[in-house]
Amino acid sequence: MFFQELNNIQCKSYLIADLDAGEAVIIDPIESNINRYLAVLAYHNLKLKFVADTHTHADHRSACTAMRKLTQCHVMMHELSPQPSVDERYTDGDELTVGNIKIKVLHTPGHTPDSVSFYVNEDRILTGDLILIQGTGRSDFAGGDAGQQFDSIINKVFTLPDETLLFPGHDYRGNTESTVGQEKSTNPRISGKTREQYIEIMENLNLPLPEKIQEVLQINQSEVDDDLIKFPMVAELNQVLQMDPASVKARIEEAGNDSIIIDVRENAEFVGELGHIAGSRLVPMKSIPNTLEDLEPFKDKEIILVCRSGARSTTSAAILKGLGFHDVKNMKGGMLQWNKSGFPVER
Repeated sequence: MFFQELNNIQCKSYLIADLDAGEAVIIDPIESNINRYLAVLAYHNLKLKFVADTHTHADHRSACTAMRKLTQCHVMMHELSPQPSVDERYTDGDELTVGNIKIKVLHTPGHTPDSVSFYVNEDRILTGDLILIQGTGRSDFAGGDAGQQFDSIINKVFTLPDETLLFPGHDYRGNTESTVGQEKSTNPRISGKTREQYIEIMENLNLPLPEKIQEVLQINQSEVDDDLIKFPMVAELNQVLQMDPASVKARIEEAGNDSIIIDVRENAEFVGELGHIAGSRLVPMKSIPNTLEDLEPFKDKEIILVCRSGARSTTSAAILKGLGFHDVKNMKGGMLQWNKSGFPVER
């Protein structure tokens, strides 16, 4: 196995390759280093099989979609990833391959709902922003959960053999790798801590938000990069009222209900595997600026926004609220949760 960190900066991207098979994957590619990735692939005569992010990033633009356009590789993400342009989605326990190399997917939420770690050839683990070297990733972004993060670290990462090499998605102290055993015994955030103690630590970090988080995070979630769309601030996202799918279904079934269901996914998703709610209107997020005139009659009605997992629709709801739509809500968990609840769909 050929294994290399590609960026040589605080933000890490990893190449995993079988040189004999001529196949490679890149984990967590960043947009600013695309030329470097292409050069490394060409130098080693490697075909890029797929790219994947360990989670939806908030501090840098993902290069996954761009790398697919340039190399015809697949984009692979966890099923909870809000990103629309994904070729294959995996879940906990799935096994991916590159040549003769096996990569096991571990769903490790906490930093974000879609966070995964990749257990490679049973000798190393790529942990993204779940656990860092002598630290852990923050859990205060939308969808983050310190308790889930503790569970993921203890029940998924720390159950691996102590000698397992550990490679994080970031490092701010010049470190390049650690081991599961080392972090289990000495990581000051989590070693020897109870779940309650860890949650208290994480709730009192008071870290500043990454610069331009609203643009970077929401572009990574939606793949919408349009000057006509002013992405809302984190505080505006947090003000969006959330409804679970059961409540949305009950609202739709109310006699005389005239709520408007707007689905902000792309057309292929609307008629795809998850289907859509009967009677919902398709208004892709990127089309909102051009459909305001059509939406104007609904300005004083209850509008419920829907997407795949609830991320793009929360952003869209905040955008509409900022444009004067008074009663806008979001369906929490999106069509993923609607389907898991067994509610009917149309395609």
